[in-house]
Amino acid sequence: MSLSRREFLQIMAIASAAGVIRPAGAAAKKMPGDIYEVPTYGNVTLLHFTDTHAQLMPIYFREPDTNIGVGQARGKPPHLVGKAFLEHFKIRPNSIHSHAYTPIDFVEGARKYGKVGGFAHLATLVKRYRGESPKRTLLLDGGDTWQGSGTALWTKGLDMVQACNQLGVDSMVGHWEFTLGQDRVKELVEKEAKFDFLAQNIKDNEFGDPVFKPYAIKEVNGFRVAVIGQAFPFTPIANPRYLIPDWSFGIQDQNMQAMVDKVRNDEKADVVVVLSHNGMDVDLKMAERVKGIDVILGGHTHDAVPQPSIVGKTLVVNSGSNGKFLSRLDLDVAKGRVKGYKFTMLPIFSNLIKPDAEMAQLIEKIRAPYQDKLNEKLAVSEDLLYRRGNFNGTFDQLIVQALMDMKNAEAAFSPGFRWGTTVLPGQPITFEHVMDQTALTYPVVTLNEFTGAQIKEIMEDVADNLFNPDPYYQQGGDMVRVGGIEYTMDPTKTIGNRIQNLHIRGKAVEADKKYKVAGWASVGQPLEGEPIWDLVAKWLREQKTVKVSKLNRPRLIGVENNPGIMG
Repeated sequence: MSLSRREFLQIMAIASAAGVIRPAGAAAKKMPGDIYEVPTYGNVTLLHFTDTHAQLMPIYFREPDTNIGVGQARGKPPHLVGKAFLEHFKIRPNSIHSHAYTPIDFVEGARKYGKVGGFAHLATLVKRYRGESPKRTLLLDGGDTWQGSGTALWTKGLDMVQACNQLGVDSMVGHWEFTLGQDRVKELVEKEAKFDFLAQNIKDNEFGDPVFKPYAIKEVNGFRVAVIGQAFPFTPIANPRYLIPDWSFGIQDQNMQAMVDKVRNDEKADVVVVLSHNGMDVDLKMAERVKGIDVILGGHTHDAVPQPSIVGKTLVVNSGSNGKFLSRLDLDVAKGRVKGYKFTMLPIFSNLIKPDAEMAQLIEKIRAPYQDKLNEKLAVSEDLLYRRGNFNGTFDQLIVQALMDMKNAEAAFSPGFRWGTTVLPGQPITFEHVMDQTALTYPVVTLNEFTGAQIKEIMEDVADNLFNPDPYYQQGGDMVRVGGIEYTMDPTKTIGNRIQNLHIRGKAVEADKKYKVAGWASVGQPLEGEPIWDLVAKWLREQKTVKVSKLNRPRLIGVENNPGIMG
């Protein structure tokens, strides 16, 4: 995960000129040529990335094997995985793009193509495209940028603001940023950020005034581009309300329509872009309800979708996560309208891109005080460790096992977060890997007594956040991760009826019986106590070698042949 100083200097020695590394010899047989060559089209270029979750360094990241769509979303992007995804988007199996977008043969592909992302590598591409078209390019950040790593937590988001300043971000929106607390967010926006922080849907509770700029007008190659911000609308539900007590959120379609009309009529915008952190299903519905939007550049659900979805006259784009992808949308703009477009999603393979020297130096400076702590080797995994997907991933399974073992609990809950990096079999699990899975501002471990009825109610509530057929009621992440719990699930049912055959430690759950359940990341009120990363790190040090023998995933019914499930 981390570069030693010697490795850093070696990379700097070969990175005298930013650009794409062209492999030679044996490497050339494994690697493609310049997959980053994008012919210029039109007269305005939008570069978009989102949900980096504070990953400054190249990482491994496995895409989901389960992303179930229900109702009208069934079988439509983004609810396609594996072979169904490749067939829909006409991607050749066993290719570098197949590896980028699916978990098929992930370990083999990761060892062949290497790590993805890294802000120094992202910076190289951004500079390249801006250098090719210096007057026509905007760089837009979809949020979830200031949270998700140890350094972001310990610097309270400053490391990522500095990196975004260096990258040349023009505008961004937020979600997990708000878990730093409203005072810290305002401080970073007002004193540190060199970019616009936009949100048309965040209001002050006392007076109803906008907390942030609702939009920005950018002069791009002689055209007026309006960028309207849409923060994650359910922040006070999905995350602790006490961190943002004075602000209200929401989707606010009516206000969005008013913003679109304002920039069209009063600001004379030629292009209207919504920079969104709604999640893709919500973006698709918003595109139906709000008229006059040319492009929605979306985030939150971490969906890497290699072609825009078209809703009426609106292009809906989602650009993956963890710095793994950079989307490039080239527009042919006339006065007051978009005549045409060309879209390219670019996976960031660090083996194929020379790191930008200036960004690499900044990253080394940011990480230097924490390097020894981050590099501590806690254990070795015999399995691939990952999180992303509707249900338990293998790293989630380690976390719930650690909770049960260390707290002597019968069961455990762990949040269905979508952020978290991947560890290959045989790779040491470092303290940095643990922070990649757990670094948040409300990390305290809990031990509660829940009745069987309460356990079912909790699981039903989370399932409805995920599988409600109306996207405007999907308020959370993926399904809560469970330890010691077995169950059957029908995602097509209504709330209260999805969770069936609930068992704990092999015995049917009794509604009135109390069970000891360990957990973490409570959103109810501030707590003091042991942070989850310390508990997991202690457990891993004791284990030395770990293997996931069983995933506590549900037996699924009602979704047979759903292309959001990889066989």
